[in-house]
Amino acid sequence: MFFKTAKINEFRTWGLLLTLIGMGLMVAGTAGIVFWGVQPGKIIAGIFLVLGMISLMLSMGVYFWAGMLSTSAVMLICPECGRQTKMLGETDRCMFCRTILTKDPNKATVFPDGEGDDEDGAVPAVAQSPDGRDSGPKSE
Repeated sequence: MFFKTAKINEFRTWGLLLTLIGMGLMVAGTAGIVFWGVQPGKIIAGIFLVLGMISLMLSMGVYFWAGMLSTSAVMLICPECGRQTKMLGETDRCMFCRTILTKDPNKATVFPDGEGDDEDGAVPAVAQSPDGRDSGPKSE
């Protein structure tokens, strides 16, 4: 992950960036009429407006994709900040405090209820769902 944030927040950040780039291209294109006159300015404005529209359509696709991922994300309580967050995949970060969360007990550094075999007695974090159940895979 590029920004070290939750995966859903990172998708939304890229969507916002594409939106701002698209709008900036459109404004720059219409400013071409002012700077280069009517005839060459219309051509420049048309090119930049089309590029801006493509960027806005890509942004809409990214936001739609992030929304679809958000509906299927696992909701859990962050053990660090205690707020409800969403998790995509096996590991993700808390949307609020950016703590690394995992559903895989083999990757966890902290376990609930002292289940880990730490010598120092640390109590680490395995993601749990809001109803208190472990959201990790069931090993039988």
